[in-house]
Amino acid sequence: MTDKQHSDKKQEEPSNHTETRHTVIYGYTRQELSKVMKHFESQLPEFVKISIDSDNLVTRITLTGVNSGIELLRFKMNRYHQDLNRIFSEEVVATEDKSVAQVLGELLHERELTVASAESCTGGNIAHKIVQVPGSSAYFLGSVVSYSNDVKADVLGVSRGDISTHGAVSKEVVEAMAKGAARLMRTDCAIATSGIAGPDGGTRFKPVGTVWIAAKYGDKTVSECLHFAGDRNTVIESASNHAMVMLINLLRNSYVEQEDVNDD
Repeated sequence: MTDKQHSDKKQEEPSNHTETRHTVIYGYTRQELSKVMKHFESQLPEFVKISIDSDNLVTRITLTGVNSGIELLRFKMNRYHQDLNRIFSEEVVATEDKSVAQVLGELLHERELTVASAESCTGGNIAHKIVQVPGSSAYFLGSVVSYSNDVKADVLGVSRGDISTHGAVSKEVVEAMAKGAARLMRTDCAIATSGIAGPDGGTRFKPVGTVWIAAKYGDKTVSECLHFAGDRNTVIESASNHAMVMLINLLRNSYVEQEDVNDD
């Protein structure tokens, strides 16, 4: 075959195009995802590949399509992306490849709101995640790592009576921490955590992995009691992610309050 024939053949071959779609969801374990995604994955054509990256209940789902017809490819990829987002309608954090902290930051920046954190068991990890996002100085004002009860009381204004009656890991204390952080730093929003990251410190009623988390936006403060599985670092990461997602949902007006928890 001559050089001209090689050249003509290359020109005749249609070039492939690649289209990528992302969805970030929160709250599923790997086992739960495999069950929920089974039917959706079975419906995908050969030219669309799916990858799932799950880490501490934050899951990034990526659809990658490769085909020669770019318009048809885009149309089909948009349809599969919409189908995917419908499956996880209440759990979608982002429909682009973004971290939870990025999504939170964008919401705060767009609305010209500020946030502070009060952290016990997460030890400043929430603040760390927030400030990793460029431009976070526009909305993040500061954090109090209130590891001891004295700091909770003396700096954040948490009632010593509540600490004594309910314990540091409780609804009353974590909500007071969030309110105290917002008051102290004069922010619109606040996040607070108080829990038992382990490996020691758990009790029969509050085992290792128990974390109370509060989120505050304006006059509304909500809180949840979670029981995270895994080692110390996993509990800290999971609690940090959950706290930011709580505030995201509060800002989006899509927050669903947890049923009453009695942990006394």
